[in-house]
Amino acid sequence: MKKGYFGEFGGRYVPETLVFALDELTRIYAQAKRDPNFRSKLRYYLNEYAGRPTPLYFAENLSKLTGLKVYLKREDLLHTGAHKINNALGQGLLTLRMKKRRIIAETGAGQHGVATATVAAMFGLDCDVYMGSEDIRRQSLNVFRMKLLGTRVVPVNSGSCTLKDAINEAMRDWVTNVGDTHYIIGSVVGPRPFPEIVRDFQSVLGKEARRQILIKEKRLPDYLVACVGGGSNAMGLFHPFYKDKKVKFIGVEAAGYGLSSGHHSATLAQGKTGILHGTKTKVLENSDGQINEAHSLAPGLDYPGVGPEHSFYQKSGRAEYVSINDEEALAGFKLLSRSEGIIPALESSHAVAYLSKLAKKAKKNSVVIVCVSGRGDKDLGIVTEKLKI
Repeated sequence: MKKGYFGEFGGRYVPETLVFALDELTRIYAQAKRDPNFRSKLRYYLNEYAGRPTPLYFAENLSKLTGLKVYLKREDLLHTGAHKINNALGQGLLTLRMKKRRIIAETGAGQHGVATATVAAMFGLDCDVYMGSEDIRRQSLNVFRMKLLGTRVVPVNSGSCTLKDAINEAMRDWVTNVGDTHYIIGSVVGPRPFPEIVRDFQSVLGKEARRQILIKEKRLPDYLVACVGGGSNAMGLFHPFYKDKKVKFIGVEAAGYGLSSGHHSATLAQGKTGILHGTKTKVLENSDGQINEAHSLAPGLDYPGVGPEHSFYQKSGRAEYVSINDEEALAGFKLLSRSEGIIPALESSHAVAYLSKLAKKAKKNSVVIVCVSGRGDKDLGIVTEKLKI
């Protein structure tokens, strides 16, 4: 496979001003991967600071309801409340290794922003986080958390005022300030080497899940299920099982108001191959090649593209990608809350909601691992407007 590509997807499509920074990051990351001291530091912070390993919890009540044997990978229990801290810690250490003193990030749901702000506070780095004004409204708690941690939250008022537009502004900042600034991209998107870096740092959750399920079940699972926006939690879960061909991967995209409505974020279901944010991947675009606005009730899923490795997984047949709409996601949110006493993020709720559909086609008692990528307290403002309880 060509370096920096996953089949035909991936690569680097950026202004010349970013080439030096990306070459530097590629070189520094290659060195860090081989450095036992770097790996030891990262392991220390993941374990002692973030709270790894996270449990692989047998959801007995949910299993009875679905007829499946459901295990939950509890990334919601990590410090800051989501899987995003895994990548933020790794890239924070890379920032120090590059001797840069400022980090920037984009955020939709706010969880990557909070994770980046947390790392900035701990490592003594300056930090700016770009966030669409619509997401600032929807995720006010996380905005306050970032500010409390000493980070400047920069509102983005262009386009749909959500994740895509926040990435646009963060890219513009980085072009101007590459000398002293590292851009911590939060998902498996963007130009080489970001998809590989984020995947590798998030693979810790899949490696743990693989070890844990072998202890609990004495065998590998039948299915892995995870939500997909950019796709970092899904890729982190899937990748360590890539060679285990009997393990089926299911990525759950956001169907929003429905695939026929035009208001959704189901890039792999309805997208075309194109270029977005420096990489070749599947994107949602119109007949003129302009990027469409995406929609999802879950702020972390409303992105009109997807990580290039997911595009490769779909084309090669290694993974199946399905869609869950807003109403189904709300049902998943309520289901996990009431069956297991676990309130999931709206992003994770899409994966939970798909279990009822999976149960109709899978063998009874099939072993399923679902990634609960984040906790739902950040979404209670959204949910209270939608659910009558």
